[in-house]
Amino acid sequence: MNLAKPTHTGYFFGLSVGDLARRLRAGSLTSVELTQAALDSIERLNPALNAFVAVDAEVSLAQARKADELFAQGLDLGPLHGIPVAIKDNIDTFDHVTTYGSAHFEGFRPTQDALCVQRLREGGAVIVGKTLTHEFAYGPTGDRSLQGAARNPWDARCITGGSSAGSAAAVASGMVPLALGTDTGGSIRIPAALCGAVGFKPSFAAVPLDGVFPLSSSLDHVGPIANHVDDARVVFEVIAARTCAPATLRRPLRVGWIEPGTFGPLDADVQGQVYQAAQQLFGDALEQTGELEPLVAQLKDTLLTLQRAEAYDVHAERMQTAPQLFEQEVRERLELSREVRGWQYIRAQAGQARLKAAMARLFERYDFLVSASVPITATPVDAREVQVGEQCIDVRAAVLSYTSAWNLTGLPAISLPAGQVRGMPVGLQVIGAAGADDQLLQLLAQRYVRT
Repeated sequence: MNLAKPTHTGYFFGLSVGDLARRLRAGSLTSVELTQAALDSIERLNPALNAFVAVDAEVSLAQARKADELFAQGLDLGPLHGIPVAIKDNIDTFDHVTTYGSAHFEGFRPTQDALCVQRLREGGAVIVGKTLTHEFAYGPTGDRSLQGAARNPWDARCITGGSSAGSAAAVASGMVPLALGTDTGGSIRIPAALCGAVGFKPSFAAVPLDGVFPLSSSLDHVGPIANHVDDARVVFEVIAARTCAPATLRRPLRVGWIEPGTFGPLDADVQGQVYQAAQQLFGDALEQTGELEPLVAQLKDTLLTLQRAEAYDVHAERMQTAPQLFEQEVRERLELSREVRGWQYIRAQAGQARLKAAMARLFERYDFLVSASVPITATPVDAREVQVGEQCIDVRAAVLSYTSAWNLTGLPAISLPAGQVRGMPVGLQVIGAAGADDQLLQLLAQRYVRT
């Protein structure tokens, strides 16, 4: 899949981590040089994009020097050794301020790393800074945060999507080659799609959440944003602390194209562009499926109940003692969340189990399901309505509509750059069976080539 260059580009735009790693080991490049390139790109681009909210050049360069010293001693910590990585600001880092995007935690510095960050460091990665998150990761637009709005590298007047807003903008623009994000309803895949990057949400519990600020405990996931599928696989292996098994498909691939409109209105041009990308990727294996349509209302209602109840549980004391410190839109969502009753939550938990079972049955017939990642292109910052065909719909509901089902059911899902519509990126979403992360990543790394 070819992608034109966005308006704002840095050193790492489109670069492969595998190629950078080979150059590091060949001695034609150092980690200090890569880290300085990241810092220079951030200094140049961040005023326009607001992707990073905390950067400490001295700390990052010290890590890079250590990585180079280890190489010189013949010690190789793995494929991310010496590679700059950005971390979403709802994931704890002991050496960077971590605000969770909220005035409640302005200036807060955790005492230890999240486990996923610890694993990156143990693998030799260089942490270059923290990226903007929608406040407490409770929003899909990326324009409600203590630090303001992240901006889309293709058009800085537009949203990145969220909540992993800064991570997607940082990778898509080339400030860094890799970033971590979190995904509770689409928060990795939405901004990856709208900014033109690869965004992978693993299966539920495949990556530990220790040290990640919770939004919804039954829906939260951690995963990578990258330039290439194989780069996402490498990060996944490091943060999941295991190696992906080779793909061993012994029969023709079976891929279900989710019938357009199943999860809500879909821009006709986005549909056409994404379907073309799906045909190029899967060919004759692609067939249309309408089997999800009877489940859509239950999927949406169940997720909404779980997320609201669990989010309010996290923030109940803050809502009682300092509600004014929340950004207004996030506070309003939490006020709605307060209304969920205990019996509704119990029923939603049972509903989630039934829906997971229904998906397991569906994936007896398909290896993958595919759809648009997001049914529209990026809207202007602060816009809350968008025209799709003849309908005027809520931006937040629209961007979540095709991603959130896979959080509820815990399935691995990845957004791949699928070209542009009216000059803005769109994404193709590929969903695998529960626990089939390895097959999803390995097969797509073979099939999907981004040039």
